[in-house]
Amino acid sequence: MGRSQETWNKREHEKRKRQKKQEKEARKEERKARGGNSFEIAYVDEFGNITSEPPDPAQRTEVDPEEISINVPRDTAPEEPALRTGVVTFYNDSKGYGFIRDGMTKESIFVHARNVAEPLHENLRVSYEVEKGPRGLSAINVKVAR
Repeated sequence: MGRSQETWNKREHEKRKRQKKQEKEARKEERKARGGNSFEIAYVDEFGNITSEPPDPAQRTEVDPEEISINVPRDTAPEEPALRTGVVTFYNDSKGYGFIRDGMTKESIFVHARNVAEPLHENLRVSYEVEKGPRGLSAINVKVAR
């Protein structure tokens, strides 16, 4: 006579599956008894906090839709100085590239040998202009600051 193909693990797995299905059905029936999908209404106060009570209509202020600006006009962007200064943090003369630490923003800016007027080395103060390259900011017209 052959052995049963249903092992203890298979029976336990099926038992857990049936139990989860029954629990799910019980939760579904409980939700139906409560009246379907119930949810609370949330309000946002003037400080951006979520509250359960509605705002006071007496403190309501009218806003002119024409005054609302969704984007920032290009004219208000701060002008960056054309000539920047910084310190060479890394420069490889054999490969012909390096990096300059900007004096104001402290960001690292790439510099290539073709944009350098004089030989560079590390810890040298330089002045330069910045252009947007395909991989980020790039220094051009690099000169040793005296």
